[in-house]
Amino acid sequence: MAGFTVAVTAARRADELSALLQRKGAQVIAAPALRIVPLSDDQRLASVSDELARRPADIVIATTGIGFRGWVEACETWGTVDPLLASMRTSRLLARGPKAKGAIRAAGLTEEWSPPSESSAEVLDYLLEQGVTGLRVAIQLHGEPLPDFTAALRLAGADVVEVPVYRWTQPENTAPLDRLIDAITDGGVDAVTFTSAPAAAGLLARAHTTGRTGALVDALRGDVLAMCVGPVTARPLMAHDIPTVWPERARIGAQVRKLTEELPARFPTLGVAGHRLRLRGHAVLVDGTVHTLSPTLMRLVRELARRPGQVLDRTRLLTCLGEDADAHAVETAVARLRTALGDARIIQTVVKRGYRLALDTPDCAPQP
Repeated sequence: MAGFTVAVTAARRADELSALLQRKGAQVIAAPALRIVPLSDDQRLASVSDELARRPADIVIATTGIGFRGWVEACETWGTVDPLLASMRTSRLLARGPKAKGAIRAAGLTEEWSPPSESSAEVLDYLLEQGVTGLRVAIQLHGEPLPDFTAALRLAGADVVEVPVYRWTQPENTAPLDRLIDAITDGGVDAVTFTSAPAAAGLLARAHTTGRTGALVDALRGDVLAMCVGPVTARPLMAHDIPTVWPERARIGAQVRKLTEELPARFPTLGVAGHRLRLRGHAVLVDGTVHTLSPTLMRLVRELARRPGQVLDRTRLLTCLGEDADAHAVETAVARLRTALGDARIIQTVVKRGYRLALDTPDCAPQP
């Protein structure tokens, strides 16, 4: 991942994800796209908990580990945790994933079932197959309502109790997030990682607030890879027709491994002047050695690599150098690029025509 810049939007476990990416060689920009607000002092949560303690649910669904633990801890502060846990021991407990399962067991309870896919959709299918008519079903929300999930249960005849343990909101300090959006839209980021749907929604919401939705969506539909931890996380992005990628297992480690496969595959590897040339987001690897380039030189080499072996005239290359550049600036930039790459032969001058990458073999097909 050397030569790539990856954005981290997570609020929780941002340090862990950043460290994994840095160990792979990536440069990381971290800015939380959301803030978790616990509802330990929320009267609605207290009221729902008291109601479930008095009248236990037939089924309790834990959707997240942090949410279920926060629910138990809030009731501990109110002195009502024992009645709540006693009521849950009479309920069938379902865990959406292993973290929720761990939180259930940490509370001294035992889950009945957890879906292999770790998805709410499979939990819903399981409940509908089992039948929920006349049953009281409590669902711990994970920061936002689950209207489709709860509506399907109610249509199937269940009495649904929603448990709002915490909610998501925008960060208190939005300056880092604004800078991250600038980096994405200006081409300074190669991939953006998302570990929750609210983080994806939070990034889009902040872009909307600051009038940059179009630029952000265009970047994520274009050269910037949106790497999600799973399909649920990807939904807010998919609603904007943004292509998304995720690993088979919804884990941060698996997400990083998938990213290390997907991101380099987007960039060409070329045999040039006896070297192996591999483009990255802000660097070029020459025979495995990282050569970090300025944004201007990176645009120049990227333009040459788009049509490897083809001659590009000075007028075309001039567009990579900015509006104020003149024809002489192309010669200067090519000279700087040759020096930066360590071998002047990599970029070949074609007299009176322009410049091209000096491909070793004719079997490197031009890139469209």
